[in-house]
Amino acid sequence: MTSGRVLVVDDTAFNRRLLVRLLTSIGHETLEAEHGREALERLRDPGSPAVDVVLLDIVMPEMDGYETLAALKADPALSDLPVIVISGVDELESVVRCIRMGAADYLPKTVDPEILRARIEASMAGKRLHDLERQTLEEQARMLATIDRQRSELARFLSPQVAALVSSDDGEAMLAGHRREITAMFCDLRNFTSFSEAAEPEEVLGFLRAYHGVMGPLIVAHEGTLEHFAGDGFMTFFNDPVLQEDHAARAVGLAVEMRERFGELGAEWRRRGYVLEIGIGIATGYATLGRIGFEGRYDYGAVGHGIILAARLSGEAA
Repeated sequence: MTSGRVLVVDDTAFNRRLLVRLLTSIGHETLEAEHGREALERLRDPGSPAVDVVLLDIVMPEMDGYETLAALKADPALSDLPVIVISGVDELESVVRCIRMGAADYLPKTVDPEILRARIEASMAGKRLHDLERQTLEEQARMLATIDRQRSELARFLSPQVAALVSSDDGEAMLAGHRREITAMFCDLRNFTSFSEAAEPEEVLGFLRAYHGVMGPLIVAHEGTLEHFAGDGFMTFFNDPVLQEDHAARAVGLAVEMRERFGELGAEWRRRGYVLEIGIGIATGYATLGRIGFEGRYDYGAVGHGIILAARLSGEAA
């Protein structure tokens, strides 16, 4: 038998002593309360020992058994605590009322010691099982929260689609390598080398931050997969790892919006004396995609003729 701590709640000292003596003889520790209000104060006191089972009388001053039981079941911190009603009120209506309110059992005050022992052991076993289930759920919730945080962190450094792929169940198979038709898009800055040589480094860094700040959200909005960006260019592809029937149209829509937005950005820098433009190339073709790199530093990349063509078209774009 597993011993536990039982709170005996009864306004009659003689009844409490009888129950305490019985409980002690079968190996349980005991606490006492004269009425429901005192019992609740004990249970809610963080400095009071934890209780495994409550034995509750019905007829008590200040706060009777019904009120006490209702208060226990309404308190999230105490609602799982098993309550066994031990009362001289043997009316069926009282029994049904207590069971419906959440009591584990309803026993007469002349209860047989073996029956009480069995009911306490069963109640404690049920509580341990419930505590284990709740602990498991809490651990699962913490695990899911950790995964969400990891995905959020990954999304800061990876394309959102790749971040989701890395943390998914079938991600490893995708990362290992696969073949798929994609649409690749290269975006390259014109006159960036001369701009970098003429401008102060702080100006160059400020421009790149503004440039990336404008272009990056457009790629995300069009659900493109950003393979990489260098200081002066982007390489983005569509239809992987998420399938997109309209991948070519998405790439063209992104290119048009990039061109329009860069017009505003370029005009501002032209007023400062720097002429910067962009060239964009788009091509559709089959590619092999997956993990590229080495242990400790991997990227999700694509290799194929369409990507080479998109890069060449970007270089030729006026």
